[in-house]
Amino acid sequence: MLPNTGKLAGCTLFITGASRGIGKAIALKAAKDGANIVIAAKTAEPHPTLPGTIYTAAAERIDILVNNASAISLTGTLETETKKVNLMMDVNVRGTYLTSKTCLPHLRKSRNPHILNLSPPMNMNPMWFKNHCAYTISKYGMSMCVLGMAEEFRGEVAVNALWPKTAIHTAAMDMLGGAGIEKQCRKTDILADAAYCILTKPKTFTGNFIIDEVLLREEGVKDFDVYAIAPGHPLMPDFFLDVEIDTTAMKQERYGASRAFKEEKKLSQHEGPGGAKGDTASAAGKPSSPVAETFRVIQGAMSEEYVRTTQGVFQFELSGEEGGTWYIDLKTQGGSAGFGKPPVTADVVMSMSSTDFVKMFTGKLKPTLAFMSGKLRIKGNMSLAIKLEKMLTQLNSKL
Repeated sequence: MLPNTGKLAGCTLFITGASRGIGKAIALKAAKDGANIVIAAKTAEPHPTLPGTIYTAAAERIDILVNNASAISLTGTLETETKKVNLMMDVNVRGTYLTSKTCLPHLRKSRNPHILNLSPPMNMNPMWFKNHCAYTISKYGMSMCVLGMAEEFRGEVAVNALWPKTAIHTAAMDMLGGAGIEKQCRKTDILADAAYCILTKPKTFTGNFIIDEVLLREEGVKDFDVYAIAPGHPLMPDFFLDVEIDTTAMKQERYGASRAFKEEKKLSQHEGPGGAKGDTASAAGKPSSPVAETFRVIQGAMSEEYVRTTQGVFQFELSGEEGGTWYIDLKTQGGSAGFGKPPVTADVVMSMSSTDFVKMFTGKLKPTLAFMSGKLRIKGNMSLAIKLEKMLTQLNSKL
């Protein structure tokens, strides 16, 4: 981990959303230098280990602003309630902009002022918009603040963005991913170290969109296992960063439609009249087809243990030559799987191509990566959707 240098001693940091998670980790790292910490969170009560409340900020000389507060809803346009759209725009975009606006007059009086937004590099690949358009717009709004303010206040205030290369274990990640997701995440310490590195640089270091691991490698950090929740376990890449989707896919293009997006578009062109996906009757009648064979193995692997520990019904809407509606029932009696709609209402509906479905169930495509890359759309209970990954790991040897 990156050692403290004392460079932030006496500096005053105003950090939004610092009552827990990433914001708190950044605050504690700076506090070790002897920095004054002012946090803005949902509560106005003093933090038990950090001095100050939201009301004391006006009395402090602000040297550094960290815009960390953020709201998230990974839902499609029609599924996102207006109040959630308003919340994301208010917290992510409006909050970042107005907090920066309020702090800038004070920052301009500092010897080494910084604004640091926890926001991603702007990647215009459509796959980062199609599954959660409102959230993407709100996070990119934070990034656009960096673009504009870095130029507007160049020479006066450093303005940068920081984003993690992999998923970070926070309460929000637990909520989105469910039990077991932490093994695919890194600790908040990696962002705290990266933020510390940025905030101790001169104000001429501005207008940058920084990825935590990339910066820390440049700073000489070699051991990244210390940041892992489960060292050696595969890590889940974070949103908005182009990654290898699987062993056969090429790296996605930085801008415009990715290869995965284009291939998915080709698949959609094979839809029948009325939007029917493929020939569902023939898919059901071909027991030797990869999709049918996959469900045959799933059915054979059903157990009371799976049903007891999962308690969920999954419906799959598959596109492509072997498309149609399939299901896995891990809620009623001994469980069941097969072609058609489930016997009871599904808790989770997953949409993807039949080709990617087979890859996912044979271990060639991780469900979390499929979702983040846009290959998999999920409606319903996200925690139950994540539970499937544990089952897939046990089934891979049989498929």
